[in-house]
Amino acid sequence: MLFDIDRLQKQSGIIGNSDSIKRIMILISQVAPVDISVLVTGESGVGKEIIAKAIHKSSNRNRKNLVIVNCGAIPEGIIESELFGHKKGSFTGANEDRKGYFEEANNGTIFLDEIGETPLETQVKLLRVLESGEFMRVGEAKTRKTNVRVIAATNKDLLALVKKNRFRQDLYYRLKTVTINMPPLRKRLEDIGKFVERFSLEFTRKNDIPYRGFMPDAIRLFKRYDWPGNVRELKHFVEKLLVLQKGERITMDMVKFELDSLIPETPKNNKSLPVLISQNSDKIEIDLILRQLFMLKQDTELIQKILMNKVSNSDENNFLEISNQVRLNSNIENKPVRIIEEDNKFIRDDAIGEISIRDLEKEAIIRTLRFFNTNRRKTAKSLGMSERTLYRKIDEYGLETKIRKNPK
Repeated sequence: MLFDIDRLQKQSGIIGNSDSIKRIMILISQVAPVDISVLVTGESGVGKEIIAKAIHKSSNRNRKNLVIVNCGAIPEGIIESELFGHKKGSFTGANEDRKGYFEEANNGTIFLDEIGETPLETQVKLLRVLESGEFMRVGEAKTRKTNVRVIAATNKDLLALVKKNRFRQDLYYRLKTVTINMPPLRKRLEDIGKFVERFSLEFTRKNDIPYRGFMPDAIRLFKRYDWPGNVRELKHFVEKLLVLQKGERITMDMVKFELDSLIPETPKNNKSLPVLISQNSDKIEIDLILRQLFMLKQDTELIQKILMNKVSNSDENNFLEISNQVRLNSNIENKPVRIIEEDNKFIRDDAIGEISIRDLEKEAIIRTLRFFNTNRRKTAKSLGMSERTLYRKIDEYGLETKIRKNPK
């Protein structure tokens, strides 16, 4: 089975263009169609669960269940009952026969997160299921069979646990048929910009918050922090910024202020779970690009006012007035060329094709109007323009009829 890597990445919701992510996507495409166990390793919060979902979705079992189990969250006394089920009356509170996770996942995939937290006694039974597919419910002598693919994940060094006799060596080698290591965010800093934009768009759309984007120097500042909590910490930090700076274009000073307050409070052992990314990545990607391009167009129009005014000595005051207006309206600190270059690079990398700025502006207005259910005040605020300008643009592009036909 051949995979289109780019398509696989968009469908899975895995974010990033770094070399490490490209290698992971190739590895996923190779192991997904084959029924072998996979061990996903990496620090807490890097997104191990999303790799398991990508493997399952691209496998031949994708029409069956993906059962996700956090082994570290299940008390030791009931973990076997949860995994393998139990017979009625086998212990206090067992009022009926119950299937375990392995039965629920029959013909599908089971994802065992935090596998390093499982008790040694349970590891023996896990090995038997992996080897033969056989297990017994708690309190039952009958041997049952299940046909599941096992994907396990851990943020621990399992080999070190093996040497300390805290993890079975035979289970370790059985699990690690193929190992996929998800690197921490600090080792894939080039992906931070995409994470910030994706999280921002998802959060502002969900909570009806105006979003005007991040200044390029603000994104660069993100890359100077280690993010010990990885993707989840970044996600929460971005959401915090968007709430506190509602409707503002996020600047470097805003990010610096919040980072300064964050650094002393950074936990050393972050137990955060992987981040789940929306599956509808194509639409989010398009909306994100359009929004960024629209902001670029606004900045460009203001700069053009300067270039079109032939500045002479007598026009010096007029020039200064327009220059001040550019800085006030766009929050650009005398670096318009740098912003344009970075945004253009963003456009080329995402390959949206040849399309005029006019068409992009028109599309951005249509999409934003639909998102806000044709509420023009909210639309104007989100796009960073006055209501009067929005009405003029609607009339100029002949959007009135289209809006009525598509009120959503």
